[in-house]
Amino acid sequence: MSDANVRIPEEAKERLAAIAAAEGLSLRAYLARLAETLLTPAERAERAEKALAALKEWNGYAPTAAEEQDLDSELDRRLAQVTSQ
Repeated sequence: MSDANVRIPEEAKERLAAIAAAEGLSLRAYLARLAETLLTPAERAERAEKALAALKEWNGYAPTAAEEQDLDSELDRRLAQVTSQ
C-alpha cells in the first residue's frame, strides 16, 4: 500500500479526524473506507442509466429530457426549501 500526502485546510482535517474517531477509525482508515464507498461521475451515470432502464422495463417510465429537467428543478427547489429552514 502506498501513502499519499493530501493538503487540505486544517479545519477539514480536524473534522474528518473527529468523524473517524467517532466511528472508531483512524483518519487513514476512514479515508480509505470513504474512497471505497464513493462513486465516480462515470459510475453514477452508469447507475442512473441502469435505474432508468429498470423503471422503463418495470412500468414504462421513460421521461423526456425536458421532464427530467423539470423534476431536477423541483427537487432542487424542495432541497433548498428544507435546508433554508
